[in-house]
Amino acid sequence: MARSAPRYVCTACGATHPKWAGRCDACGAWNTLEEEGARAGPGKAPSAGRAIALSTLDAEEAPAPRAASGIAELDRVLGGGLVPASAVLLAGDPGIGKSTLLLQAAARFAAGGLSTVYISGEEAAAQVRMRAKRLGLADAPVRLGAETALSDILATLEAERPGLAIIDSIQTMWTDAADSAPGSVGQVRAVAHQLTAFAKRRGTAIILVGHVTKEGQIAGPRVVEHMVDTVLHFEGERGHQFRILRGVKNRFGATDEIGVFEMTGSGLAEIGNPSELFLSERGQPAPGSVVFAGIEGSRPLLVELQALVAPTPQAQPRRTVVGWDGGRLAMILAVLEARCGIPFAGLDVYLNVAGGLKISEPAADLAVAAALLSAREGTPLAPETVVFGEISLSGALRPVSQTENRLKEARKLGFTSAILSEGGKSAPTGGLTLTRMGQLADLADETFGAG
Repeated sequence: MARSAPRYVCTACGATHPKWAGRCDACGAWNTLEEEGARAGPGKAPSAGRAIALSTLDAEEAPAPRAASGIAELDRVLGGGLVPASAVLLAGDPGIGKSTLLLQAAARFAAGGLSTVYISGEEAAAQVRMRAKRLGLADAPVRLGAETALSDILATLEAERPGLAIIDSIQTMWTDAADSAPGSVGQVRAVAHQLTAFAKRRGTAIILVGHVTKEGQIAGPRVVEHMVDTVLHFEGERGHQFRILRGVKNRFGATDEIGVFEMTGSGLAEIGNPSELFLSERGQPAPGSVVFAGIEGSRPLLVELQALVAPTPQAQPRRTVVGWDGGRLAMILAVLEARCGIPFAGLDVYLNVAGGLKISEPAADLAVAAALLSAREGTPLAPETVVFGEISLSGALRPVSQTENRLKEARKLGFTSAILSEGGKSAPTGGLTLTRMGQLADLADETFGAG
């Protein structure tokens, strides 16, 4: 079989190029082109196909049975449990706890009667056994193997026919179908394709562990994320004990669902009430501290936002953000100056989401603005107050979704008042004092006396 001319594939967007270049012409990314070997076989006439069975859209099928792990936070993100014949991709930073989570999940699945095989390509079997012993899982009925050759792994899975197979990790696996090094674009794509095809053919659920780049994106070709049914991100700050399992794609459940864990000496412990945990270390009210009532997936979540505004000796003030979008912070600062007459020139601005959580929803705009105004004016907000709302470029406050769920979570944790935008669906107060505002200038003037 003759080898064809090499081609180069962009690891960011998957575009192919006939020769190497420093910059991808399709997506503009730098240093993302990798050589992918291809084999050209002798030409063959296409074989005759067979007609496939077609059905109507109103055909009823029984919902796919799910296997629950018993780890409530993991089952929540999966959509209620693991679906047979599904392919799941789990990615996260090195050392964040991916292998620990999957080993605990494998032990729970196996204890529940689901035959489970754990294949390690990064660690020796003895290392995995040491971790299992430390986690108290040495007696779990999980079958363990250490191998990187995909042909041997598939032969083992064909013989064992497990209900769940965990591959840790896909970047270490290699197959003869791709003529390149393990971890390259061609190898990752070929391995993912064969494992996903095996899952659909044999009814085995497959969980693949993936690496991430320094930018936090899943390493390898983007086509792998399209192949699998579910993509999970395991994230958290090294300096915090909290870990967030976030679903970014799920064909069998809601996306953007999160599960919260705490890293302990005996493994990952699930957190049933993350709002209470994220606010547990909140001290006395201080300028710049505001509680935001957010929604992550279907779960309401209360978290503390912390802002610090200080004079700077530098010509260019600092704008430092942890856990939120830096571009959105710049927008809020511009709206405060243009619409409310409150300048931040000559001031360093620091914004932090407590607990290592990352927030992306626009409903945090009003809470961020309140934290910035509180820090700038040196006036603390009432400690039993939650804030949420979206800010438009005109300075108007826009209503957000699931207001009732946000207020219900605040009431449950003992908050007595809320600041939110006007309009939207009316929600029962349940004893909460609601302060509705239509303009950002109202918050600056009435609450902090600024402007």
